[in-house]
Amino acid sequence: MTHRAYGSGTPVTLVGHGLGATPGEMRLPTTGLRGTKVVVTLPSHGDEPDAPAGYWTYRRIAADLRRVAREVGATQAVGVSLTAGALLALLAEEPDAFERVALLLPAVLDEPRRLLAREYAINVVGGPPEYQEQRRRAFDRLGGALAELPGQVAVPDRALLRAVRVPVLVVGATRDPLHPREVAEAAAAALPAGRLELVPSWLTHRGDVRRWLGDFLGG
Repeated sequence: MTHRAYGSGTPVTLVGHGLGATPGEMRLPTTGLRGTKVVVTLPSHGDEPDAPAGYWTYRRIAADLRRVAREVGATQAVGVSLTAGALLALLAEEPDAFERVALLLPAVLDEPRRLLAREYAINVVGGPPEYQEQRRRAFDRLGGALAELPGQVAVPDRALLRAVRVPVLVVGATRDPLHPREVAEAAAAALPAGRLELVPSWLTHRGDVRRWLGDFLGG
Protein backbone atom coordinates (compact mmCIF):
# COMPACT_ATOMS: atom_id res chain seq x y z
CA MET A 1 0.00 0.00 0.00
CA THR A 2 1.29 3.44 -0.94
CA HIS A 3 -0.16 6.88 -0.38
CA ARG A 4 -0.11 10.37 -1.85
CA ALA A 5 -0.94 13.65 -0.16
CA TYR A 6 -3.07 16.44 -1.60
CA GLY A 7 -3.48 19.89 -0.07
CA SER A 8 -1.71 21.08 3.06
CA GLY A 9 -2.21 21.88 6.72
CA THR A 10 -4.65 20.41 9.17
CA PRO A 11 -6.67 18.37 9.60
CA VAL A 12 -4.92 15.40 8.00
CA THR A 13 -7.49 12.97 6.59
CA LEU A 14 -6.67 9.43 5.50
CA VAL A 15 -8.75 8.33 2.49
CA GLY A 16 -9.19 4.69 1.44
CA HIS A 17 -10.86 3.43 -1.72
CA GLY A 18 -13.11 0.57 -2.71
CA LEU A 19 -12.23 -2.64 -4.52
CA GLY A 20 -11.48 -2.02 -8.18
CA ALA A 21 -11.46 1.77 -7.86
CA THR A 22 -9.73 3.75 -10.58
CA PRO A 23 -7.22 6.48 -9.63
CA GLY A 24 -9.85 9.16 -10.25
CA GLU A 25 -12.39 7.38 -8.03
CA MET A 26 -9.84 7.11 -5.22
CA ARG A 27 -9.65 10.91 -4.97
CA LEU A 28 -13.41 11.58 -5.19
CA PRO A 29 -14.07 11.66 -1.43
CA THR A 30 -11.41 14.37 -0.98
CA THR A 31 -13.25 16.98 -3.06
CA GLY A 32 -13.95 20.06 -0.98
CA LEU A 33 -12.20 18.85 2.18
CA ARG A 34 -9.82 21.30 3.80
CA GLY A 35 -6.38 20.43 5.10
CA THR A 36 -4.24 17.53 3.89
CA LYS A 37 -5.86 14.53 2.23
CA VAL A 38 -3.72 11.38 2.17
CA VAL A 39 -5.10 8.98 -0.45
CA VAL A 40 -3.93 5.39 -0.20
CA THR A 41 -3.63 2.94 -3.06
CA LEU A 42 -4.16 -0.72 -2.20
CA PRO A 43 -2.12 -3.50 -3.81
CA SER A 44 -3.36 -4.64 -7.23
CA HIS A 45 -4.70 -1.13 -7.94
CA GLY A 46 -3.26 1.63 -10.09
CA ASP A 47 0.51 1.31 -10.36
CA GLU A 48 0.81 -0.82 -7.23
CA PRO A 49 2.26 -4.36 -7.42
CA ASP A 50 -0.13 -7.26 -7.17
CA ALA A 51 -1.21 -8.22 -3.66
CA PRO A 52 0.63 -11.14 -2.08
CA ALA A 53 -1.28 -14.35 -1.45
CA GLY A 54 -3.55 -14.07 1.57
CA TYR A 55 -3.51 -10.28 1.62
CA TRP A 56 -7.25 -9.72 1.27
CA THR A 57 -8.54 -9.65 4.83
CA TYR A 58 -10.15 -6.69 6.56
CA ARG A 59 -7.69 -6.89 9.46
CA ARG A 60 -4.67 -6.92 7.15
CA ILE A 61 -5.93 -3.86 5.28
CA ALA A 62 -6.81 -2.22 8.61
CA ALA A 63 -3.22 -2.72 9.79
CA ASP A 64 -1.92 -1.07 6.62
CA LEU A 65 -4.31 1.86 7.05
CA ARG A 66 -3.23 2.31 10.67
CA ARG A 67 0.44 2.25 9.67
CA VAL A 68 -0.07 4.99 7.09
CA ALA A 69 -2.22 7.03 9.47
CA ARG A 70 0.52 7.00 12.08
CA GLU A 71 3.15 7.86 9.48
CA VAL A 72 1.29 10.94 8.21
CA GLY A 73 -0.37 11.98 11.48
CA ALA A 74 -3.94 11.51 10.26
CA THR A 75 -6.61 12.46 12.78
CA GLN A 76 -9.54 11.64 10.49
CA ALA A 77 -10.31 8.83 8.06
CA VAL A 78 -12.64 8.10 5.17
CA GLY A 79 -13.20 4.58 3.88
CA VAL A 80 -15.19 3.49 0.84
CA SER A 81 -16.71 0.00 0.65
CA LEU A 82 -13.73 -2.34 1.22
CA THR A 83 -11.77 0.20 3.26
CA ALA A 84 -14.93 1.15 5.16
CA GLY A 85 -14.95 -2.45 6.35
CA ALA A 86 -11.25 -2.23 7.17
CA LEU A 87 -11.85 0.93 9.23
CA LEU A 88 -14.60 -0.88 11.14
CA ALA A 89 -12.10 -3.65 11.88
CA LEU A 90 -9.59 -1.04 13.04
CA LEU A 91 -12.10 0.76 15.28
CA ALA A 92 -13.14 -2.53 16.87
CA GLU A 93 -9.54 -3.02 18.02
CA GLU A 94 -8.59 0.63 18.56
CA PRO A 95 -11.74 2.69 19.23
CA ASP A 96 -9.89 6.00 19.49
CA ALA A 97 -7.64 5.56 16.44
CA PHE A 98 -9.13 8.72 14.89
CA GLU A 99 -11.05 11.77 16.04
CA ARG A 100 -13.63 11.42 13.26
CA VAL A 101 -14.39 8.68 10.74
CA ALA A 102 -16.60 8.53 7.64
CA LEU A 103 -17.71 5.17 6.24
CA LEU A 104 -19.05 5.34 2.69
CA LEU A 105 -21.01 2.36 1.37
CA PRO A 106 -19.93 -0.27 3.89
CA ALA A 107 -20.62 -3.70 2.40
CA VAL A 108 -20.11 -5.97 5.42
CA LEU A 109 -20.32 -5.74 9.20
CA ASP A 110 -20.50 -8.96 11.26
CA GLU A 111 -22.27 -11.14 8.73
CA PRO A 112 -20.37 -12.31 5.63
CA ARG A 113 -21.37 -11.06 2.21
CA ARG A 114 -22.25 -13.47 -0.54
CA LEU A 115 -19.90 -14.61 -3.29
CA LEU A 116 -19.16 -11.74 -5.65
CA ALA A 117 -18.87 -12.87 -9.27
CA ARG A 118 -16.36 -10.90 -11.31
CA GLU A 119 -18.67 -10.01 -14.20
CA TYR A 120 -21.44 -9.01 -11.82
CA ALA A 121 -19.11 -6.74 -9.85
CA ILE A 122 -17.99 -5.07 -13.07
CA ASN A 123 -21.35 -4.58 -14.76
CA VAL A 124 -23.83 -4.00 -11.95
CA VAL A 125 -22.65 -0.44 -11.24
CA GLY A 126 -23.52 0.73 -14.75
CA GLY A 127 -21.88 3.75 -16.33
CA PRO A 128 -20.62 4.54 -19.84
CA PRO A 129 -18.65 1.97 -21.88
CA GLU A 130 -15.28 3.61 -21.16
CA TYR A 131 -15.91 3.38 -17.42
CA GLN A 132 -16.94 -0.27 -17.75
CA GLU A 133 -13.69 -0.95 -19.60
CA GLN A 134 -11.70 0.72 -16.82
CA ARG A 135 -13.40 -1.49 -14.25
CA ARG A 136 -12.79 -4.57 -16.37
CA ARG A 137 -9.07 -3.83 -16.51
CA ALA A 138 -9.01 -3.15 -12.77
CA PHE A 139 -10.74 -6.42 -11.90
CA ASP A 140 -8.37 -8.39 -14.11
CA ARG A 141 -5.93 -8.06 -11.20
CA LEU A 142 -8.36 -8.77 -8.38
CA GLY A 143 -9.08 -12.46 -8.67
CA GLY A 144 -7.51 -13.06 -5.28
CA ALA A 145 -9.73 -10.48 -3.61
CA LEU A 146 -12.88 -11.87 -5.20
CA ALA A 147 -11.92 -15.35 -3.99
CA GLU A 148 -10.76 -14.40 -0.48
CA LEU A 149 -13.19 -11.71 0.72
CA PRO A 150 -16.53 -13.58 0.54
CA GLY A 151 -17.24 -15.32 3.82
CA GLN A 152 -15.28 -12.74 5.81
CA VAL A 153 -16.66 -10.16 8.24
CA ALA A 154 -15.31 -6.73 9.16
CA VAL A 155 -15.88 -7.34 12.89
CA PRO A 156 -16.66 -10.65 14.63
CA ASP A 157 -19.38 -8.99 16.75
CA ARG A 158 -20.90 -5.55 16.23
CA ALA A 159 -21.05 -5.18 20.02
CA LEU A 160 -17.31 -4.44 19.90
CA LEU A 161 -18.16 -1.10 18.29
CA ARG A 162 -19.90 0.11 21.45
CA ALA A 163 -16.50 1.26 22.71
CA VAL A 164 -16.15 3.68 19.78
CA ARG A 165 -17.06 7.11 21.17
CA VAL A 166 -15.78 9.28 18.32
CA PRO A 167 -18.27 10.66 15.76
CA VAL A 168 -18.73 8.36 12.76
CA LEU A 169 -20.63 9.31 9.62
CA VAL A 170 -22.08 6.32 7.74
CA VAL A 171 -23.37 6.89 4.21
CA GLY A 172 -25.37 4.09 2.63
CA ALA A 173 -27.37 3.64 -0.56
CA THR A 174 -30.91 2.40 -1.05
CA ARG A 175 -30.43 1.22 -4.64
CA ASP A 176 -26.95 -0.27 -4.72
CA PRO A 177 -26.83 -4.06 -5.07
CA LEU A 178 -23.18 -4.20 -3.99
CA HIS A 179 -23.76 -2.24 -0.77
CA PRO A 180 -27.02 -3.17 1.01
CA ARG A 181 -28.57 -0.33 2.99
CA GLU A 182 -29.07 -2.73 5.90
CA VAL A 183 -25.31 -2.91 6.43
CA ALA A 184 -25.01 0.88 6.64
CA GLU A 185 -28.00 1.04 8.99
CA ALA A 186 -26.57 -1.69 11.23
CA ALA A 187 -23.13 -0.06 11.35
CA ALA A 188 -24.54 3.34 12.28
CA ALA A 189 -26.76 1.79 14.95
CA ALA A 190 -23.83 -0.13 16.46
CA LEU A 191 -21.72 3.02 16.87
CA PRO A 192 -22.66 5.17 19.90
CA ALA A 193 -21.91 8.39 18.00
CA GLY A 194 -22.93 7.06 14.59
CA ARG A 195 -24.80 9.25 12.11
CA LEU A 196 -26.58 7.65 9.16
CA GLU A 197 -27.24 9.27 5.79
CA LEU A 198 -28.82 7.48 2.84
CA VAL A 199 -28.83 8.26 -0.88
CA PRO A 200 -30.37 6.24 -3.71
CA SER A 201 -26.96 5.87 -5.35
CA TRP A 202 -23.54 7.38 -4.77
CA LEU A 203 -23.04 7.70 -8.53
CA THR A 204 -26.06 10.00 -8.88
CA HIS A 205 -25.83 11.83 -5.53
CA ARG A 206 -22.14 12.60 -5.16
CA GLY A 207 -22.97 16.23 -4.43
CA ASP A 208 -24.93 15.23 -1.32
CA VAL A 209 -22.12 12.95 -0.14
CA ARG A 210 -19.48 15.65 -0.66
CA ARG A 211 -21.57 18.14 1.28
CA TRP A 212 -22.02 15.75 4.21
CA LEU A 213 -18.32 14.93 4.23
CA GLY A 214 -17.37 18.59 4.09
CA ASP A 215 -19.67 19.47 6.97
CA PHE A 216 -18.59 16.46 9.01
CA LEU A 217 -14.83 16.56 8.41
CA GLY A 218 -14.37 20.26 7.80
CA GLY A 219 -14.80 21.54 4.26
